[in-house]
Amino acid sequence: MQTTFCAAVLAAALMASACSTAPGVVAPIVPAEVGEVRAGSGRLNGYLSQDELPDSLALLPPPPAQGSLALAADGEAYRALTALRDGPRGALAAKDANLRFPQAASTFSCALGVHISEQATPNLNMLLRRTLTDAGLATHKAKDKYRRTRPFVVFHAPTCTPADEAHMREDGSYPSGHSARGWAWALMLAEIAPDRGDALLQRGRAYAQSRGVCGAHWKSDIEAGRLIGSTVVARLHDKALFKVQMAAAKDEIIQARARGQVPPVADCAAEAAAMALSEKLAP
Repeated sequence: MQTTFCAAVLAAALMASACSTAPGVVAPIVPAEVGEVRAGSGRLNGYLSQDELPDSLALLPPPPAQGSLALAADGEAYRALTALRDGPRGALAAKDANLRFPQAASTFSCALGVHISEQATPNLNMLLRRTLTDAGLATHKAKDKYRRTRPFVVFHAPTCTPADEAHMREDGSYPSGHSARGWAWALMLAEIAPDRGDALLQRGRAYAQSRGVCGAHWKSDIEAGRLIGSTVVARLHDKALFKVQMAAAKDEIIQARARGQVPPVADCAAEAAAMALSEKLAP
């Protein structure tokens, strides 16, 4: 299965779709109204129920087999990407690994050209928080089935997030949950801010690629994660509440631009320079 091709097709379809709203539906912006997946986790409930999540086990092929060309490509990508871990690209990868809010809210601020926060853009912030859960949960069936060993374990190497290594050793590598989340975010944001579409999709690719820079995921994990992220966003477009929140987030972006609510120029220049270091590397 050509996961990158499938993801690209889904991305194009989603960007062409209209963000329609449902009369009478109001999207909550207060976390307490949404509730957490697990009390104290900070992870809010998503828009999709467990039964509505895409089936990653049905959608994905098994991870590359021992001795295959695909596994050899995984190894080549690992060596190329982790060579950047100790520089500015590694620092960006470590930042991308953090899924906690409010820190994670700023991930796409530079690509969007708008500062994202719970206070300034509450609907956009809520959109990111809830879809983080949807995209992450959608990877679990395949993760639990294959329980693939992560590359940093195979190569006995450090990652850019040492505090996470114990957990990652127990958590399956295929597909990448971070990649699913980042690509889902990129697709949604590109739909509601099409004038920034290229920059947002490039940031989504770099966000997923950061997992390779960290040594936390194989190339094929990242590609599979992007496919799952695409299917989640496609599924979300059947949810009235999601579409309402998308429309409200689009209005917030317009208002934020009018107020000059932009991220720091120096921060965005540093991010762009770091991304350029791995731009020509797979995946």
